[in-house]
Amino acid sequence: MEASSWLGLALVALVTWGAAGIFLKVATQNISAGSSLVWLIAGFALLEPLLWPGGTLLGYSLGSVLVALAAGFLNAVGFSALLAAMRNGGKASVVVPMTALYPILVVIAAPLVLNESLTLAQGAGVACGLGAVVLLST
Repeated sequence: MEASSWLGLALVALVTWGAAGIFLKVATQNISAGSSLVWLIAGFALLEPLLWPGGTLLGYSLGSVLVALAAGFLNAVGFSALLAAMRNGGKASVVVPMTALYPILVVIAAPLVLNESLTLAQGAGVACGLGAVVLLST
């Protein structure tokens, strides 16, 4: 896969999630983590008309819909924990990068769940990420 097909989108995610980390910290200084989550979801809803592919939701298999719902549920739990961590005094400069290391779990689980291979370089990346967690938490 060529980097040009995904790199720009990945950079958009990097920049917008970086900015969101600052906004989330400011929000949790002024309102509860639960209220922040509600407004975060409202922000998703504002973007929905641009992302909706049209058609009907009934055209998808039940299994696909349930997996997507589970992913949404897990994201909501994760965002709630992130917001609560910042609301309870966590520094954005520590909490956001630490929680952004979640891909480490994907790299570890992918060989077991998705039958993907793990390279030595990816294993080294996981080790570096775990080292980052230790360094960030000190």
